[in-house]
Amino acid sequence: MVSQFLATLALRNAPLYYFGWACLAGALGCALLTQLSRTQVMGVNAWVKPLKFFGSIALFAWTMGWYLGYLGPRPAVAVYTWVVVGALAFELLCIAGQAARGQRSHFNVSSSFGVGLSVAMGVAIVVMTLWTAYIGLVFGRAPLPGLPPAYAWAIRLGIGLFVVFAFQGGLIVSRQGHTVGGPDGGPGLPVLGWSTRHGDLRVAHFIGMHALQVLPLLAWYGRFSVPATGLVALLYGGLAVAVLVRALQGRALVQRVRVADSARPAA
Repeated sequence: MVSQFLATLALRNAPLYYFGWACLAGALGCALLTQLSRTQVMGVNAWVKPLKFFGSIALFAWTMGWYLGYLGPRPAVAVYTWVVVGALAFELLCIAGQAARGQRSHFNVSSSFGVGLSVAMGVAIVVMTLWTAYIGLVFGRAPLPGLPPAYAWAIRLGIGLFVVFAFQGGLIVSRQGHTVGGPDGGPGLPVLGWSTRHGDLRVAHFIGMHALQVLPLLAWYGRFSVPATGLVALLYGGLAVAVLVRALQGRALVQRVRVADSARPAA
């Protein structure tokens, strides 16, 4: 099944297919470096962040490569493909390069170079997200007669939620950090790193953007009707909004109580 998926993906969109493999190779390299390097950024091994970005971008590249195959050989598809490759390759290069230097890649105001790099990455991501929104509009206008209607709508709604919560990243940028109620860094959930002491804006960002994969998979394997797909999308979006509100209140998704605090007698 996996080999068939990969073979079909290579035929649908070869640039995103090979870009996805390059990202997975980068993720493996970063995983190895987490074991070999002791360099830390914000109290975490410097190569953990690029590892997560390489993995998530590989998933995004393959997801969009698969969906774009439904649109056929349109000029907008070809342009969008190379916008994704160019913007995200630049993002990964910046993140990995800063990890190698032991520096933050985002919100780095320690030097003019760090500020300039953050701005350049932000511009690249905004351009790619706007293009993704346009591709969503193309999906909205395309008839897609060969697809189950619920699955087609799940793709459209998944792209829509992805774009909304990609731009939610602007809230993180405006605050120059993702933690609400405390500084970035500190105790977090394993692998994900989400704060267990304070609100973390990355949680809603993650949930909302992964509607891109979750909604179409649910619609396809659940054999949903179009109204059911719309309802699931509404509930899923509501979950992401609820998590965002919780984070803005300074509350962690999973609260880890300090031992010293829990042992302190009540006044």
